[in-house]
Amino acid sequence: MNITITPSKLSGAVTPPPSKSQAHRLLIAAALAQGESVISNVAFSQDIQATIRCLRELGAEFAIDGSTVAVRGMGANAMSPLRRMAYPHLDCGESGSTLRFLIPIALAVRGGGVFTGRGRLMERPLNPYFDLFDEKGISCAQKDGVLTVAGLLTPGEYRLPGNVSSQFFTGLLYALPLLDGPSALVPTTPLESEGYIQMTLRAMAQFGVEMPVTLSLPPHYHPYGNQIYRAADAVVEADWSQAAFWYAAGFLGNPVTAAGADPFSFQGDRVVTDLTLQLSGAGDVELDVSNTPDLVPPLAAMAALRTGGTTRLANAARLRMKESDRLSSVTAALSALGGCVEEGPDFLNIQGKEALAGGVTVDSFNDHRIAMMAAIAATRCEKPVTITGAECVAKSYPNFWEEYARLGGKLKRGL
Repeated sequence: MNITITPSKLSGAVTPPPSKSQAHRLLIAAALAQGESVISNVAFSQDIQATIRCLRELGAEFAIDGSTVAVRGMGANAMSPLRRMAYPHLDCGESGSTLRFLIPIALAVRGGGVFTGRGRLMERPLNPYFDLFDEKGISCAQKDGVLTVAGLLTPGEYRLPGNVSSQFFTGLLYALPLLDGPSALVPTTPLESEGYIQMTLRAMAQFGVEMPVTLSLPPHYHPYGNQIYRAADAVVEADWSQAAFWYAAGFLGNPVTAAGADPFSFQGDRVVTDLTLQLSGAGDVELDVSNTPDLVPPLAAMAALRTGGTTRLANAARLRMKESDRLSSVTAALSALGGCVEEGPDFLNIQGKEALAGGVTVDSFNDHRIAMMAAIAATRCEKPVTITGAECVAKSYPNFWEEYARLGGKLKRGL
């Protein structure tokens, strides 16, 4: 689907969708638990549907009523009879979180699994797991877009570099307490995206799992073995990653207010409020995005229309292995609109302008955040903008276009 936007101001209040990151974590904990949990305020984006689909295959049961999910957990534990069942086939869609979270969980619960995905998912890096599992005697075989992992996940020390995706840490943090002895998860370099790890630990604690953490830098995690996740009820909070696009709209002169996002959230992307303030000042600005890579598209839209200085978005190498190579796709999309963007190996330099020309067709690269970035930037274009593959927003924000139109956006759908 293509969307053609005629530039106009957006105006009004909008509540961002529930946090995809938190929903993944709560649903996984509930699925591992004994008993029935109720998770409220869930948005069924394609990524969340992928996680539910895979957790069903692992052994949990789900009943969905509107935005509420009742989860009958599989009662995972060190002696689980689920290990004697055939390996599950887990279709992760395009969700990197689903894939990386569930690889260690499948090993702990079922002794392995067969993983598939779509788009670029199976091209995204998994080497931190492969290297670690090779040390532990766990088999990993990847061929023609299918990954098979098999073996016994055993208690012990697990060492990962801290500058890899926090999703690898989260997967192991969920799995290690299910083993029959104590373990240690040790970052070998300073942690990036630590806020996402804090979200994981909070979700685990809500379901009764203890995770002693050292006060060292970086912190070390020491899960006890033989733990049991216990059923609990939880509510998913609003998503700061998506709220950031409405903050960008406001920065670009659209009187839009994002309501309902918790300023005290464990979501790392809540810092968009501070980063927006930094961009509001005059002069050159450098922002370190190593802990908040998902904020790069909305920050780039702000930077492209920020006058009086150059913005450098630094330490962003991990964006090359998202749904698209986001350093390249951000550059391509904003440059097509008329922006001044320089792409480096791990950074973007963006010179702000008063307005963008528009009058072009912009490729979304099948990347939800690129499509939303282009839509927000289009409000400051001089001519209409067509975004191809606009349906990709369903990955994280299924009703984005409806909200955009409700706020006054002039858009037309086409094939």
